[in-house]
Amino acid sequence: MALSQTSNLGKTYSLLMIKSFLIWTFTLAVCLLVVGFPLVVLMATVGCLLSIVLESVMPVSAVLLVAGGLIMFNVMAVVMAAGVLTLKGVHPKEVQWLSWLHGEAENMKTTTVYAACPLTCEIEP
Repeated sequence: MALSQTSNLGKTYSLLMIKSFLIWTFTLAVCLLVVGFPLVVLMATVGCLLSIVLESVMPVSAVLLVAGGLIMFNVMAVVMAAGVLTLKGVHPKEVQWLSWLHGEAENMKTTTVYAACPLTCEIEP
């Protein structure tokens, strides 16, 4: 009986770790594409220049080598960051700025400010 409970806890913990890793991978990939767009543009520019330089040395596969290297660098960075966060035990639900990932609405009290308000709000009849 005790052995079966230990086995179930191990399986549950493994599934939670895999789920956390996959959520981190998805989140970091989306953040890299959306927020890190200037970084992606910079990497593409450096990649183009590097492939032009390598074209004189190895004309057959310079573009393929540089493009594959950049893509592999991005994939490995996302996977390693997700692995580190998972192994440290940081769950995506614990991170404040990831509330959009869980479907939680932010509690923001906004007051409507109309364009004419600075001119007319202080006037009392």
